[in-house]
Parts: sequence; structure tokens; C-alpha cells
Amino acid sequence: MMTAMNKDFTFTVTSSVFDENYNPSENTRITTNFANLARGSNRQQNLRNTLVMINNRFNNLAHWDNPKSDRYAVELEIISVEMAIPGTTTTFPAIEILQTTIVDKKTGQRIDGIVGNNFSSYVRDYDFSVLLPEHNNNQANFTIPEHFGELHGNIFKHFVNSSTYQKNFRKTPVICLSVSSKDTYQRTGNQHPVLGIEYQPGSTSLTEQYFAKMGLQVRYFMPNNSVAPLAFYFSGDLLRDYTDLELISTISTMETFQKIYRPEIYNANSAAGQCYQPDLSHQDHSLTTIVYDREERTQLAIEQGKFTEAHFIKPYENILAQWSANYAIANHSS
Repeated sequence: MMTAMNKDFTFTVTSSVFDENYNPSENTRITTNFANLARGSNRQQNLRNTLVMINNRFNNLAHWDNPKSDRYAVELEIISVEMAIPGTTTTFPAIEILQTTIVDKKTGQRIDGIVGNNFSSYVRDYDFSVLLPEHNNNQANFTIPEHFGELHGNIFKHFVNSSTYQKNFRKTPVICLSVSSKDTYQRTGNQHPVLGIEYQPGSTSLTEQYFAKMGLQVRYFMPNNSVAPLAFYFSGDLLRDYTDLELISTISTMETFQKIYRPEIYNANSAAGQCYQPDLSHQDHSLTTIVYDREERTQLAIEQGKFTEAHFIKPYENILAQWSANYAIANHSS
């Protein structure tokens, strides 16, 4: 059951193809990662090489009935979600995710992949790059602000449960992120035929807590021929709700991006062992030929967090607080 106010919080979904001709538009957050790859004199080569890496990895994992390792190709769409603010004529870019489609070149079939994969939002940028640092400024001990991540989590859950989401996507999202360099991961005895070896973190990270407020739990797996585990955030049952090809589309896409973004972890020259602590200063790794500016990514997160504060959080503070409280009450009792 939802209150009338919750129903007024509506969403619009648009998509743009991520291929070698991808050109970021001016009015999208673009996850900044995609935009970073798609600029400069090498932009088209960057994008082409990224897609080749994704396709090669997909065929490496989907090796059955695929003797030449060339049967499949992955197509990517950037899904941008605009949110209408209740009681106003204002919209705000809420969420950006990726959708994969698998092309079976042998049969000509197009197969839905997974929606989610990469995840970004202006509100998360605000929470982590503005609110959290300001809250801990001049404090001796690190603490988390009260209600941290609740608004963001409620927006995400409301979107996934919305008629807009149901019309556009068949299954709930899976978000695939890097492991944390602040944690240690231990191998378990569990091994999945596609996801690979499961790892268990030594503690609960702030990212895990934040995504839990979005209704997502996490499991860590290191696929075959990978060198580090990936974090898979999902609702439902990760191992039963998605087909092998769907899972492979996420692994091949997000492992490729992580090799570019975090080569110290995902393009290391030796694989994670029984006990693994990721290290962004790890020297024994290989670089891809794809240019990515990690420092710019950090700076853009701060800029976008401040933009969110000025154009969303502060102007609509009362509306957002009331909406979020009403949403929590309505969904707790439903």
C-alpha cells in the first residue's frame, strides 16, 4: 500500500546506446565513467577497445557450443531515470544504470541481459562526497549522519517497484561493483559454474549498509579466469533468478570496466588467494590501452554532489523529508 503522495513521485526512463559512436549529452550524469572514456582524441578507439574486451570476455565464459569463441556479442544501453518531484513541475536526474542485450550471432536471437550493472546517482554523490565529509569535518572519530542513505534508498526502491520500471524491465536490477580496499575477503567452499568462487568479507562496509537501504543484499564472487572478486548487489535470489547468459553479460561488462578503472585490483598479474585484501597501490598489474582519468572521476563526484545539494536537497528539503518518511511508513506496514 502507498500513500497518494508516493504515487505523485513519478519517473521517466530514457536510453542511449553505448557503442563506439557514443557521445555524452550535456544533461546527463553519464556515470562520469562513460563520459571519461568517450572524450579526447582517442575516444572512438577507447570505446571500440572496451566493447571488444567485453565481447571477448563474454565468449570466454560462454564457451559451450562456441568452438571459435565468437558466437556472442553484448550491446549496452545507458538507462537514465528522471524523477518528477511531488507538488512541483521540477524533474531531477535520479538514477543511471546499464542494460545489457546479448546477440547470438549463430541463431540471430536477441536475448535480454541484466539491467543495473553500473550504478550512479546524483543523490549518492551528495551523500558520499558532500554530506559525509562535512559531517566528519573537525571530528576526532568518523561517524555516519543520522538517516544517512534513507532518502536515496527510498527513491531507488520506489523506482524499482514503479509501473515505469515494470513496463521497461522484466527482472529486478543487479549492480556489480568493485570490492573495497578497506576490507579483507576470505574464500568460502562455495563455487558457482558461472559466478565462480565465493568470497566472504571480514566486516560490513559502509557501501553494503548504503545499498541495504536500497533493498539490496550483496555476495562476492570471483569468476573463472578473473583475478579478484566482484561485488554483486541484488534483491531476490542471485543464483536462481538469472540465467547463465544474463550473469555472464554482467560479469563481462563490469569486469571490463573495472580492469580499466581499477587495474591494480582487476588487472593484477596474480589472482586473489584464500585471504584477499584489495590494494589500489598494488604495483604488479598491467594497464589496458584504454585511457581513464580516475582523479577527474573523484572531482566530478564532488561537483555533482554540490549540484545536487543546491538544486535538489536544499530547495525541496521539506518535500523530500515528508515523502521519504511517508514512503517508509507505507512500505513498512504493507
